[in-house]
Amino acid sequence: METKSLELPDGLELEGGARLAPITVAYETDGRLAPDRRNAILICHALSGDAHAAGLRAPDDRCAGWCDDFIGPGRAFDTERWFVICSNVLGGSKGTTGPSAIDSQTGRPYGLPFPVVTLRDMVAAQRRLVAHLGIDRLLAVAGGSMGGMQALRWAVDHPDAVASCLAIATAGRQSPPTIAFHEIGRQAVQADPAWRKGDYYAGPAPDAGLAVARMVGHITYLSEEAMQAKFGRRLQDKAEFGYDLGTDFEVESHLRHQGDAFTRRFDANSYLYITKAIDYFDLGREERSLAAALGRARAAFLLVSFSSDWLYPTAHSRELLRALLLNGQDASFCEIDSAAGHDAFLLEHERMAPVIRGFLERVHGRWTGGGDGGEGDSLAQRRRGAEGEGS
Repeated sequence: METKSLELPDGLELEGGARLAPITVAYETDGRLAPDRRNAILICHALSGDAHAAGLRAPDDRCAGWCDDFIGPGRAFDTERWFVICSNVLGGSKGTTGPSAIDSQTGRPYGLPFPVVTLRDMVAAQRRLVAHLGIDRLLAVAGGSMGGMQALRWAVDHPDAVASCLAIATAGRQSPPTIAFHEIGRQAVQADPAWRKGDYYAGPAPDAGLAVARMVGHITYLSEEAMQAKFGRRLQDKAEFGYDLGTDFEVESHLRHQGDAFTRRFDANSYLYITKAIDYFDLGREERSLAAALGRARAAFLLVSFSSDWLYPTAHSRELLRALLLNGQDASFCEIDSAAGHDAFLLEHERMAPVIRGFLERVHGRWTGGGDGGEGDSLAQRRRGAEGEGS
């Protein structure tokens, strides 16, 4: 897959009041846009993702895109039917303008003078990209975790531009525990002497602090059951305790590996800005309630949660479902029984695929005049969700 760039010389007026210009948006596409332009799907990435959602950038790449199990011929987002778009978020470090980008006024990386951005700002940049591609209305906006928040923001902020919203392993607002975990990570970065108040681009990066932030975050992505099965109390390359402060357990070694790997592909300042954007997210803050905010949307909704996800538990998806049903909106809900924790939204592709495929076919059928495309099944799902059974 080839990463392309869209230049926005006039930039954006940000939610916080600052103006950011110019802006570069990095994006990739897969599949072919239909002549009627009604098969476009925007995939929104989570905290550590980027525009490279599927495929290999080069034949010798070791890893495919972060969403590769879901995107491609015959997969959940079938590229023989759908035109799939993914862009790196505003504030990121993989081609879209963020704190590591060069400030045209100074000729140096922005660092902390980069303005604070929100998920609404990220979506506004994506909206400009979609318009650039000649698409007035998306068949779907989909994402998990922070990506699901962006999908919800799309449905509320741009109701005429979204036919459906797939919000997976996410919530309508960031909760206090998740804000707390993010703050621990931010403090770890800022406590690293190499951080230098964000002005580290000419020297060593604050890798030690960023690694700790990633280690803390990675724990929240796993369930106790998953950690027990994967690591237990097994020792790492030894038969007995070392009786020192070195690495004894496999889980310790795994966390250190995750932290080290993250520092090689992510900018520390981007971590600060993106986690802050997630923490600001509260869909109903400007309205009387969550239901009032969602009431602006015209999209059909698919909400998916996972039984062992304690970062964004099923209760958060049910809160969204109740608000949508209160408005009489088209909302389907599915809870998948999984031991994988929050990471299930990236791992349970085989179980999610039929749910996603059926939903997209129904929405596309209704939009293009091909019948209800399974409305009866959707109503049954909504009833089960309202009664608290899941599926």
